[in-house]
Amino acid sequence: MLGATAQSRSLRVDWRAAVSLVGSVVKYLSVAMLAPMLLALYYGEDVGVFGITIVLTVFAGIALERLDTDPDLGAREAFLMVSLTWLAVTVVGAVPYVLAGMGTESTLANPVNALFESMSGFTTTGATVMGSIGFERHSHALLLWRQLTQWLGGMGIVVLAVAILPELSVGGAQLMDAEAPGPGIEKLTPRIAETARALWLAYLGFTVLEFVLLYGLHLAGFAPNMGLYNAVAHPLTTMPTGGFSPAARSIEAFSAAVQWVVIPFMVVAGTNFALIWRATQGNLDVFHEDSEFRFYAGVMATLSAVIAGLLFAGLGPGLASIPEQVLPIDGSAERSLRHATFQVTSIVTTTGYASMDFNTWSDATKYLLLFGMFVGGSAGSTGGAVKMIRWLVILKSLRRELFTTIHPEAVSPVRLGGRVIDERAVRGIYAFTLLYLVLFFVSVAVVFFDCARVGYSLSVLEVMSAVAATLGNVGPGFGAVGPMNGYTDFAWTSKAYMIFLMWAGRLEILPVFVLLTRAYWRS
Repeated sequence: MLGATAQSRSLRVDWRAAVSLVGSVVKYLSVAMLAPMLLALYYGEDVGVFGITIVLTVFAGIALERLDTDPDLGAREAFLMVSLTWLAVTVVGAVPYVLAGMGTESTLANPVNALFESMSGFTTTGATVMGSIGFERHSHALLLWRQLTQWLGGMGIVVLAVAILPELSVGGAQLMDAEAPGPGIEKLTPRIAETARALWLAYLGFTVLEFVLLYGLHLAGFAPNMGLYNAVAHPLTTMPTGGFSPAARSIEAFSAAVQWVVIPFMVVAGTNFALIWRATQGNLDVFHEDSEFRFYAGVMATLSAVIAGLLFAGLGPGLASIPEQVLPIDGSAERSLRHATFQVTSIVTTTGYASMDFNTWSDATKYLLLFGMFVGGSAGSTGGAVKMIRWLVILKSLRRELFTTIHPEAVSPVRLGGRVIDERAVRGIYAFTLLYLVLFFVSVAVVFFDCARVGYSLSVLEVMSAVAATLGNVGPGFGAVGPMNGYTDFAWTSKAYMIFLMWAGRLEILPVFVLLTRAYWRS
């Protein structure tokens, strides 16, 4: 007993304070469940599922809160609290899937599958184990919860908690830095809680605007199957760059008008929300002045133009898997441009929607899309992967190295938008990118050999795309994990590993690996 007490005192992390604050977040997550609960009451389906989940969530949150009645939050506790929060909400989010799947043939009855779907939702990955039948088998309420998990996770669970929970306002800056440890959320107002609220208000505003436009298309006759439910569901999964459409074939199931409307909202979701906030304050030149946004727009425009050219030239899809109601590209400039722009925007911003089955596209277009999985959205956006600002700094620093090789005595700092980037920040970006790539290649080997172990035959490209899609929070990959397929057939061990990848990718890897070091706990 005394030995355990001494060991506890040797820890440099107040884990009780961190877990207590996790309990606060978990308790209030039950409020979000009221929306699917009301829908369950309306349709008379899965009422008990959400009733039981709400009760369990409240009790679990209160129990964790009581571990520390006056939590004191430091930098180490912030790392622990943020990491555990994402795990805790994933466990809570999986409960409705398991309860709804009990006694049925649903894949979500399996706890590992339920955790996979929940982690994919909250981390806005969009990878699914439901299968096409699952969309028809499950209730409107459960599908709404699935989409709501993405909307809650998009701007950040902890950012939302800082915005609405007074007990987190004091340590809010540390928490938000821990949730986005790289070039992340910028302080827009004197108080960090006000910044969090400003970001969430912008996020909410665009969600509502997309709903109005989509439902307007339906009322005007341009989107016959975009009814009220779909018009609500798709903004909830567009703005967080999540991609959990309630339609089994994603956005392909809807008209061309819907696809054109969704594209700019994916672009906005992958844009730094600090720029959007400044634009709402009257500074409309901010997009032109921001070097990261220009780079972001340029990369997507270039990839879209190249792929559109390939599709138009007939190097795009084989048409065997395309439903009859969906027109093939067949040399159409509009369809080539629409599908190329939609898919590039979806992949680069890590949204994961599909306007058609890009599994049917040529290898050249697939490799371009695979490249897009590593690019990511802007810093301070809801997008995942490496992110634009890191690639921009790397390119600028490489150009600086070439210049100083020719002029060894020259002093040439890396500049971004006229501002000098601190050398520590440059080294941090290189360290993160290297760690990201190392984790990617190691994970490809892990998943590939695990698939071989159970006799699940996948090509290297399929495994690479599955790892890139989960680590980068993209969602669909190629082949067996393509946009019209899913991750159902992987062994439970591979799924468990990819749950870890989604968690690590959403937290930008560093907080997760920090927790695995002895120095974090002891030094």
